[in-house]
Amino acid sequence: MIELPKIIKDEAQLDSILTQPSDALRDFITQVSSPLVILGAGGKMGPTLAVLAKHAADLAGHPLEVIAVSRYSNTATRQWLENNGVQTRTADLLDRNQWMDLPDSENVIYLVGQKFGTEANPGLTWAMNTLVPSLTANRYRSASIVALSTGCVYPLVPVDSGGATEDSPLNPPGEYAAACLARERLFEYHATQHQTPLTLVRLNYAIDLRYGVLHDIAQKIYLGQPIDLGMGHFNCIWQGEANERILRSLDLCANPHRVLNLTAPETIAVRTVATRLGELMDCEAQFTGTEADTAWLSDPAQSIDAFGPLTVELETMLQWTAYWTTHEGRSLGKPTHFEVRDGKY
Repeated sequence: MIELPKIIKDEAQLDSILTQPSDALRDFITQVSSPLVILGAGGKMGPTLAVLAKHAADLAGHPLEVIAVSRYSNTATRQWLENNGVQTRTADLLDRNQWMDLPDSENVIYLVGQKFGTEANPGLTWAMNTLVPSLTANRYRSASIVALSTGCVYPLVPVDSGGATEDSPLNPPGEYAAACLARERLFEYHATQHQTPLTLVRLNYAIDLRYGVLHDIAQKIYLGQPIDLGMGHFNCIWQGEANERILRSLDLCANPHRVLNLTAPETIAVRTVATRLGELMDCEAQFTGTEADTAWLSDPAQSIDAFGPLTVELETMLQWTAYWTTHEGRSLGKPTHFEVRDGKY
């Protein structure tokens, strides 16, 4: 088991923790043939996921090339990846002419997505969430593909329900969630056509101290802003563990495809978390609105069965978040808008 610190002081330590593989990942990564291609690797989760895979392979003595594909609007991200042994390729994945220049692979992680700005530019959201999956599924039809999705494809469920399961009906509100469901359906269609092994991973809120639901709540407390209780409950998971389970989901790829909820099993109350963060930060949390009796919640029992229990507890994440916030650690400036209930981002 990885030993966890009581506080995380800076980004170097944060990235080190996020990219430290477990023994289980080190064992599994030896089964992954080279190269491992990660599409959309320049986003919030992609860089640490790519480096986690590379570190796991290196520690296992496995000569795995990890190739991270993105537009790389942030050159610092690309440099950090390369400094950590990850190969990078620049590509606009909406340009079908660029796909044949990408390397062949038997193992693909798909992280491409468009969420924020949907209301202002819905055409781009639908293009990113539908055209790119189709291009991916055709280019890598013979590969095992793990495609990241979202718990937002489920409708809001009762807070006391334990969350939607992989078999729950899908009827999401808003264009963003509808486009995400379309992304899943296109992967499903092409996987059926080409007999492609596929796992669709529905993630609920990865936690990195630079962004995420806990980051957003802590920032509001620190700045003296009220916290909207309309979406009064949520699930979340430490990003390091989310990334590890996404990588290990390559082992679950099958045809017909597999669907997997990825989050922690606890239903977390916004009010409770904010109150605890306020105590840790020596600030009083302020609230507005009242909790609804439904929320976006997922039941991750299948992923827990597949990969075992999670090791980073909520209280640990709260302590890390409180220290990071009060010491003004860097923020990506990308709020989750977790409080949105109508799907308009």
